[in-house]
Amino acid sequence: MTSLLLSQAANGLVLGGLYVLIAIGLSIIFGLLGIVNFAHGAFFAMGAYFGVTLYSHFGWPAVLLAPVLVGLVGMALERLLIHHLYDKEPLVSLIVTFALALMLEAATRMIWGGLGLPFNQPSFLSGIFLWGPVLITRYRFAVFVTTVAILVLLWAFLRFTPYGRILRAGSRDPEMVGLLGIRLPRVLTAVFGLGCAIAAIAGVLAAPLWTVDPTMSEGAIMPAFVIVTIGGLGSFPGAVIAGLLVGEVVTMTVQFAPGASGAVMYIFMALVLLLRPRGLLGERWERFE
Repeated sequence: MTSLLLSQAANGLVLGGLYVLIAIGLSIIFGLLGIVNFAHGAFFAMGAYFGVTLYSHFGWPAVLLAPVLVGLVGMALERLLIHHLYDKEPLVSLIVTFALALMLEAATRMIWGGLGLPFNQPSFLSGIFLWGPVLITRYRFAVFVTTVAILVLLWAFLRFTPYGRILRAGSRDPEMVGLLGIRLPRVLTAVFGLGCAIAAIAGVLAAPLWTVDPTMSEGAIMPAFVIVTIGGLGSFPGAVIAGLLVGEVVTMTVQFAPGASGAVMYIFMALVLLLRPRGLLGERWERFE
């Protein structure tokens, strides 16, 4: 039993790490742009599909381009559509991005079809690791290590670089950033593209573990909203903690009470919000209150 619990806990960290990547991108977009981006899961799925296509034509190294391409698509959509929503009510952005999500899913079905596509893990990551009582596949371990590395790099970028400081300042007071002479529209476009690219990274990493089909976006967007809510709006560490907790809760529930696995994250969210209405590490954000 101990071996099973520890192995499931390791798998929960992997799932939680993927959830964190999806939620971090959503949190960045919501925090700076004020956009409730319901299409975020579609960019997650787009990353997986771009990864499958690049792998089938050029091999595994080309898969690294998938997040870049998705980020560019996100930037193009921001300039064409999203930037018109910045001065609108949050409900308007929710409706428009929901329509965008449906459009992207329909485009996915038209290009790649409605059936699932195979995407096997790299051969050099096949096999398992066995550390004492803990058993985990090499690929899942690699996914977790990659997730940690990306989160550390993102944290360092936001914390220590001038551009990262602009993003953090803009999330609090975009008007002041504009008064300082910074071309905020370019910043907002880049932020939207960055959030989409992070979601695409999660899609590429999840593709060998999940079924690559048009509906995989639905399995990403709701956990992302749950994690952002539990962690607290705009909180990077809050999203990380919440994502790992949700991953563990879901994984353990799948193992021991599979019938409740679909609802457990929402129950967990409700319990957290009863105790912490702003989330675990949430703060008061005047622009949303």
